[in-house]
Amino acid sequence: MSVSKRPYRQIARAAAAESLRQRVVTAFNDLLLSRWIDEITLDEAAVSAGTTRQTVIRLFGGKDGLLEAVMDRLRAEVVPRTSMPADDSGRAALEALIAHYEAVGDMVVRFLAQEERHSALRPLLAQGRREHRAWVAERFGSIQNGMNELERERQITRLIVATDIYTWKLLRRDFGKSQAEVLHLMVAIINKETGEVT
Repeated sequence: MSVSKRPYRQIARAAAAESLRQRVVTAFNDLLLSRWIDEITLDEAAVSAGTTRQTVIRLFGGKDGLLEAVMDRLRAEVVPRTSMPADDSGRAALEALIAHYEAVGDMVVRFLAQEERHSALRPLLAQGRREHRAWVAERFGSIQNGMNELERERQITRLIVATDIYTWKLLRRDFGKSQAEVLHLMVAIINKETGEVT
């Protein structure tokens, strides 16, 4: 084998390994949409991805590693949807947040329902809560000028409730509201609280 072909083969192997890794994550993700974590076996995830249980274990170590990989994918999808210039309107920020919920909300709600049973979910979901709080404080922070610390904290908490994934689930899934109506209702709630969103 010529030396010049080695780098190409190494790149091809690395690409194939990453493709396999993504297939396994996608297969596990798809199973999670209809089944509880306890009900899914590594064998099922492997078969769905077209590989073996041993390969899944080698790549991820087990279910906890697979869960972390799925959560990493969900987190990566948050950034383009919820990151925008600070001078964008509160309404645009809510549109981005609701678009994010539409894409991954059902999965996140399923994770939240299983949080107490799976310790691997807890730090990942706790990070999501911290990130949502920071998002609310950044997006609507200007309305809290002149408030004391307690008032500011209470208002941030109320705005978190108004924009929480459970609020989206209640309106969208339980009440059957359209995506546009969910936006309208969230804007109305925040307007009542702050008078700042248009």
